Amino acid sequence: MKRKNRDHLSLLCDIGELADLLTGSENIFTFLQRTVEMVSRHLDANVCSIYLYEQKSKELVLAATVGLNPQAVGKIRMKLGEGLVGTTLKTRKPLSVAKASADSHYKYFKEADEDRFESFLAVPIQRGEEKIGVIVVQHEEESFFLTSDINALRASASQLAGSIEGARLMMELDMGNGKENGLQERVDLKLVKGETASGGYALAPIVVYKKTQGYLLSDSAAREDDARYTLADFRDAVEMTTRQLKEMETGFVERLPESASLIFTAHFMILKDPSFINKMVDLINNSMSPPDAIRSVVNKYIRIFSSSPHAYMQEKANDVEDLGGRILRNLIQKNSKEPSIGQKRIVISKELFPSDVMKLASDEVQAIILVGGGITSHISILARSLNIPLVITDNKELLSLPGGTMAIVDADVGNIYIDPSRDVIKTHEDRQKTKKTARAIKNEMLNETLTLDGEKVSLFANINLLSEVPLALDLKAEGVGLYRTEFPFLVRSNFPTEEEQYVVYRRLLDHMDNRPVTIRTLDAGGDKILAYSEITDEDNPALGLRSIRFSLKMKEVFGQQIRAILRAGSGKKNLRIMFPMISSIDEFNQARKVVEECMEAMDEEALEFNRNPEIGMMVELPSVMETLDEFALAADFFSIGTNDFVQYMLAVDRGNKRVAEYFCPNHPSVLRSLYKIALAGQKAGIDVSVCGEMAHESEYIPFLLGIGIRSLSVNAKDLPAVQKRITGLSMVDAQAHAKSLLKEVTLAGTRKILDTFNNPSE
Repeated sequence: MKRKNRDHLSLLCDIGELADLLTGSENIFTFLQRTVEMVSRHLDANVCSIYLYEQKSKELVLAATVGLNPQAVGKIRMKLGEGLVGTTLKTRKPLSVAKASADSHYKYFKEADEDRFESFLAVPIQRGEEKIGVIVVQHEEESFFLTSDINALRASASQLAGSIEGARLMMELDMGNGKENGLQERVDLKLVKGETASGGYALAPIVVYKKTQGYLLSDSAAREDDARYTLADFRDAVEMTTRQLKEMETGFVERLPESASLIFTAHFMILKDPSFINKMVDLINNSMSPPDAIRSVVNKYIRIFSSSPHAYMQEKANDVEDLGGRILRNLIQKNSKEPSIGQKRIVISKELFPSDVMKLASDEVQAIILVGGGITSHISILARSLNIPLVITDNKELLSLPGGTMAIVDADVGNIYIDPSRDVIKTHEDRQKTKKTARAIKNEMLNETLTLDGEKVSLFANINLLSEVPLALDLKAEGVGLYRTEFPFLVRSNFPTEEEQYVVYRRLLDHMDNRPVTIRTLDAGGDKILAYSEITDEDNPALGLRSIRFSLKMKEVFGQQIRAILRAGSGKKNLRIMFPMISSIDEFNQARKVVEECMEAMDEEALEFNRNPEIGMMVELPSVMETLDEFALAADFFSIGTNDFVQYMLAVDRGNKRVAEYFCPNHPSVLRSLYKIALAGQKAGIDVSVCGEMAHESEYIPFLLGIGIRSLSVNAKDLPAVQKRITGLSMVDAQAHAKSLLKEVTLAGTRKILDTFNNPSE
C-alpha cells in the first residue's frame, strides 16, 4: 500500500545538510553512502543508489547504494544511454517507470540483486552542462513513486551536485576495483557559507590560528623539567594571570558593554574559588609538580562542565580551559612576548577563548572565522561587543588554506569569499560605501518623487547582493529596477544549481513584498568572466560569447536560471524577467521561448511557478535601433543600459583609460537614440526605464525626463541625490532642455547646453 503522507519537506531540509555530511565523512564515498541512506529513508524507498559519471571512461559507475548488493559498488558500469540509468543521464531528464523489468531500456545486472524492485525513479545529477551522475530510488511495489517524489528527488539531486562541487576530482578516480579512495588533500574554495555571529565586513589576508595556549592541558604535555617549578612560582603565575585579566578588562572598558565584561567576571570568580586554586596548592604540597597540578585540576573541571546537558554549563569548560592555559603559560614562560597573530588579518581558527578574542582585538584583527562552535557562545557576544565580524562554519577545509590568502568576510549575511576576484571585491566595497553614506540621509527621503510641476517619476534600485535590499527599502525605493544575477555565478567554482538560485531569488522577492522586481538573466562574458566555463579566453570578450548569447549557447544553464526565477515568483506580483544584450527580434524570441518551455515542463512536473511574468529586454546595442517599433510590440518593457549602449554606439571601451575622453554620453547620436527608444516605448504603451549610470548623473537627469523617461533605476546610495535633483526640476524646463540638445549636432554644442542648464550662474 502506498504511503499517504510523504515527508518531502523533511527530505529537503536534510538534503540541505549534505555539505555537513561531506565535511564529516572520511571520503567522498562515505559521504555518498550516508546520502543514499538518508534519501532512502525519507522517500520510503527499498533502494537508493548513486551512480557517478567518469569523464575518462565516459561511463556511469555505481558509487553507493542501500538496498542493492553492496558488492556491486564499483563493478556495475554503463555507457551514456545504456540501461535506465544511462538513459536518464543522456536525456538529462527524470525517468519514472512503473515496472522496470518491462521497460525497453531496462538492463539486468546479476550482481545487483535488484530483480524484485519494479518501481524505478532516476534523476540526473548535473551542474550546468557538466554531467556528474544519477540518483536512483526503487521499490518492490509497482507504480510506487508519485510526481511529488520526482520533484523532491530533483531538488535532492540539485543539492547533491552542489555539495560535491569541491570534490569533483573524485569522479575521475578508478572505482573499478571497488576501493574507496579518500579525498585528495586540496583546497579549492571560492564561496563558503556560514552562520553570522557578529555582523560586519572585512577584506584582508587570512592567517590560520592553531590554538594551543602555548602548552597542552593533557598528561602528554608534561615536560621532564616540570619538577623544577615551586609553589612560589605557581603563586606568581596566578598573580600574573590576575593582573593580565585586570589589564585586559581595563584596556577595553570603553569598548565593551556590560554583557561582555561579565565574561571576565567569570574568570575572576573561578580564580577566587577555593576548590579551584586550593586544590592545585594541595596537589603541589603533596609532591605533584605545579604544571601537573594545574593540568589535573583544570581537566577535572573541564570534564564536569563538558558532561552537563546544558549549553551554558558546557561553555564554562572553555572558560576553565582558557584560564588554566593562561596560568600554565605564565608559570612556564614568564614574561614571554607572544607574536602578533591577527595583525590586520582575518583569523581562521578551530577554537578560540575569550582572552584570544581580546588579544586579537588589540592586534586590530579584521574578522574571525570560527570553524565549529555556536552563535550563543561568549565568543560571539565578545565579537559583537568589539565590532569584530565573526562567521561560524563547519567547513574544515578553511583550516588548510595557506597564510596570506586574500579573503572577504561578509558577516552581515554569513558568506566567506576565498581569493575573491576584482568584481567581487568591488561589489562589496561599493556596498560598504553605500551603507556609510546613506544612513545619515534616509530620513530625508520622500515617499513619492514629483517634479516641481507635479509629474511623478518612479525611482527603483539596482541590486547586486541581497544584503543591499534593506538599504534600498530604507531609502524608499519603489522596487528593484535591475537585479544583477551574476554574483552567485562569479563567486563559485561552477554554475549554481537551480535550487541555489531559487533560494536567492525567493528571498529577494520576499523582501520586496510585491513591489516590482526586474531580474536580469545572466550577463556573463565581457568583463564578467566565469573562470570555470569553457568560454574563458577570447581575443575580444566585449564582442564575444557574452550575455544572452552565452545563455542561449548554454541552454541547460539558462533553463535552470529561468526555472529558478519562475518558481521563486510563485504567488508574487510584479515579477519581471529581462534579457541582456539583445541584438535581434530572433534572439529575443529564442530567449522568450526558453521561458515558455520551462513553464510547460514545470506544468508537467506539477510545480508552482509564476505564470504571468513580464518579459522585457535591455536596450544596449545599436542593432536594435531600426527595429525598435517591432521590439516594442514583442517586449513587455525596455530598460536602457546606458553604459554598454554608449560603449557600443561609439566603439569605445569604457574601461580603457587611453580612450576615456571618447566615451561621451552627450554625443548627439547617443542622445537622439535615447529619444527614439523612449518614443517607441510611448507609442507601444510599454514602460521604458534607464538603469545605467546616466540615470544617476545629475547633468543627464533633466534630459532623460525631457524625452519622456519616467522610471529610473540606480544604486541605492544614489536614490537621495536623484530624488533631490528631480524634485528641483520643472518638467516644462526639462522638455525644453531636451529639445535643445536634440537639435545640436556637435559634441561641443551639447556640452555647452548641458553646462549652461546645470550651472546657470556660471
